[in-house]
Amino acid sequence: MKCPPLILFCVTLLLLLTSSSALVQAKIVDPSETLIEPISTESTGRSLLIEEITTTWCPTCADIDPYLMGVADSHGSRIAMVAYHPSDGIDGFQPPAAQHRINRLGIIHGDSIPSPTFFVEGKNPRSGTEAWTDVQRDILDLELTRQTTSLLQFEVTQDGEGITAQMTSFEPLHTDMNQTQLTFLVLEHQKPVPEGIKNPGEMHRDRVLIATAECRFNTSTIEVSIGLLRSESSQGCDSDFEITFASKAEFSILLIHENTEDAVSNHNATLGTHGAVEFAFRSRDIPESWSLTHLMLLLAAGAGIVAVLPRKNKE
Repeated sequence: MKCPPLILFCVTLLLLLTSSSALVQAKIVDPSETLIEPISTESTGRSLLIEEITTTWCPTCADIDPYLMGVADSHGSRIAMVAYHPSDGIDGFQPPAAQHRINRLGIIHGDSIPSPTFFVEGKNPRSGTEAWTDVQRDILDLELTRQTTSLLQFEVTQDGEGITAQMTSFEPLHTDMNQTQLTFLVLEHQKPVPEGIKNPGEMHRDRVLIATAECRFNTSTIEVSIGLLRSESSQGCDSDFEITFASKAEFSILLIHENTEDAVSNHNATLGTHGAVEFAFRSRDIPESWSLTHLMLLLAAGAGIVAVLPRKNKE
């Protein structure tokens, strides 16, 4: 007897949570702590980048969003998850930084991408709740083949009304540096959904990309800076690349080494990263949404509700 896709999705999530205690966590700082003194990540790059295209108006997206942070915690530092909300005229957030990243994925995957869709290192788009078992296989497959990565490290500190992240060390994987860049991604956790818009889910969404900056090695300059108070790199991308953004109650910062958009567009490189490291300033309380009652509610919500997003041109 074939198990329904949504049941497979839920069972997979439950299995992941039961194994969470055995996994090393990424750098997670509780919001009760202070950032007055700099706090540094580990020097690593092993996290796989998991990108999700989602919307506030998509019922399936709303159903699964509360569960995905538990999935991220269950994987520890193995993965770094980020959610992109498009500039589609309907979504409640529509941050320009997210549309910039969606456009980047669109170079390879086309002008329209269903929601929700997951990408593991920019490959194999997996759409709908029923796709999570495939996402899990993609993660395991890449872990088996990805033996070495670039090593990245950065520190985070409170800077007046803002938060500053500054790269402190970088050891690149042997590659053509001229077609790569360092990228900061800033995510907001528990971001409130504005009132008066179509919203079938909870009043908050998680892992919402709100800002980004890209420092390209071929020009030694910051070519993209979106949603930030400032971004600087006076001595070169691999020396003092830093960003400052408006302080949020809970947030994550990712620093990744990846190929430039030009290299991807010219088919000289892939969308995947050469290394990624995450700093999270958030609580780790996993709600009782993993109880049988909540699982049955999720099952009752149904599956296969997939909305198609039009790709917007970058301004």
